[in-house]
Amino acid sequence: MGAARLTGCLAAGLLLVSGVGTAWAQEAAASAPAAPKYDTGDTAWMLISTALVLMMTVPGLALFYGGLVRTKNILSTLMHSFFCAGLIGVTWVLFGYSLAFGPDHGGLIGGLSYMGMAGMQGTASALAPTVPQILFVMYQGTFAIITPALISGTFAERMRFPAFALYMLLWSTFIYAPMAHWVWGGGWIATQIGALDFAGGTVVHIASGISALVTALYLGKRLGHGQEPMTPHNLPFTVLGASLLWVGWFGFNAGSAGAANELAAIALINTNTAAAAAVLGWLAIECLKHGKPTMLGAASGAVAGLVAITPAAGFVTPMAAILIGLAGGMVCYLAVSLKPKFGYDDALDVVGVHFVGGTLGALLTGVFATKLINAAIPTLTLGLDGGLLHGGAALIWKQLIAVLATYAYCGVGTLVILVVVNAITRVRADDDEEIIGLDLSQHSERAYAISGGESVAFVRLTEPKAASRPPIGGGRFSVALDGIDEQSVSEYWRRLCKVNGKPPTEVFRQIYQHVTTVRGNNFRFRGGNREEIRVMLEGLFRETFPKVKARLVREENAPALV
Repeated sequence: MGAARLTGCLAAGLLLVSGVGTAWAQEAAASAPAAPKYDTGDTAWMLISTALVLMMTVPGLALFYGGLVRTKNILSTLMHSFFCAGLIGVTWVLFGYSLAFGPDHGGLIGGLSYMGMAGMQGTASALAPTVPQILFVMYQGTFAIITPALISGTFAERMRFPAFALYMLLWSTFIYAPMAHWVWGGGWIATQIGALDFAGGTVVHIASGISALVTALYLGKRLGHGQEPMTPHNLPFTVLGASLLWVGWFGFNAGSAGAANELAAIALINTNTAAAAAVLGWLAIECLKHGKPTMLGAASGAVAGLVAITPAAGFVTPMAAILIGLAGGMVCYLAVSLKPKFGYDDALDVVGVHFVGGTLGALLTGVFATKLINAAIPTLTLGLDGGLLHGGAALIWKQLIAVLATYAYCGVGTLVILVVVNAITRVRADDDEEIIGLDLSQHSERAYAISGGESVAFVRLTEPKAASRPPIGGGRFSVALDGIDEQSVSEYWRRLCKVNGKPPTEVFRQIYQHVTTVRGNNFRFRGGNREEIRVMLEGLFRETFPKVKARLVREENAPALV
């Protein structure tokens, strides 16, 4: 009976896929009044730009964020970016592109006319008329991938993976797709307000930044935040990631010209110039405040400048790009440095860089934009020649409306999504999961096998002893197991220590390297984080003895346990 049902489901799935593919071909053939004239140079440039923007997420953003977290959370942080590429790489083709760029419905959404890529073959988008629309779909898909991935930096080290996956699905569908339609797909911000956003100041950076702020406030602080150091564990990873972001941003901004032309070249030089100026601006203010420049500061400054220039890249002169970059580096530095005063835990400074930098760039577009750089500005702005320096203050007000609308929609929408997700599955990792680290608690793996891959030895003694080699150095402490008798502890520990042809679990390996003796229900340890070891030992025994509780033991003549 089960096999018959499975066969029926598979057959239905094949018919669905076949039907979508047939519909795609039939609709394309039926709705082709005049074949678009593709340009091979434009198409080549957009193919390259698509690859560059995808590289910004994997591996660029993954490495940038991964290097900034603690060792026990790097894999979960890498997974955030990688999973977004997988999830949204599918949903964008199924329905995301259609919602964002399909025929307009009331200025709010694009509908489902292009669902499953129906009607795509042999067509071109009005936004990139000289390249195949199917390529434009993929190019815009890389924007849809990186935007929610940016948010992950704010909740790094404390969101459970099932909640993360659902959050990304809902956010990309109900927040990103409508925002992309409003600004680029013929929605109300473009057609009724006339605000400018060349490559994603509102759609990408402000949207992800305000959502990051709401998420940080909803989740609360990490355990020990403000009380113990949470320094980056691998700055070279972060610098490598920032470098890939810098290079990939040429596809992000220059690719938004939609063709290999002078506008793309202007966007490219503005992108590089603003990033370079932001590095100098961040380091200058860092030196004034602390006396020395830092590599992390240089990397952060580059990203801040890239964020700030994004909405303006195809609308301003290179001289304006220098000013925008300098302002981005300095203002974002100040925003990040003020974070402790506001008391929220934005783990990797998404708010200080993307929210603040995106807002700054959007508003400065209203100052520096000029039709001398982009002749389409009068059409895009509904009749203006440029910004404050090239025609008046009207464009600044348009930009401000777009910014505030993004704040409101993305902020409230994100809060609703978090409440819904938390009602379905717990969003915040519990204390034990956070102490162990999300790599182990959410994915059952570690990034670094510090103790190597050697087998665990078993020493036959009257008392089970963990190792014949000297244990790792460090302070001594004991953990007692309650809710289990001494005989069960002894037998279970002996079984764990035996070499039975299977590699030991990662949890056992982490505990084992610190054990000195086991007496009755008490485990004696040397070195390591006491609370992490307590939690791991309890979890190890709870697999067989669900009522076990582990507690740190205060010993005479020993320092207080922390």
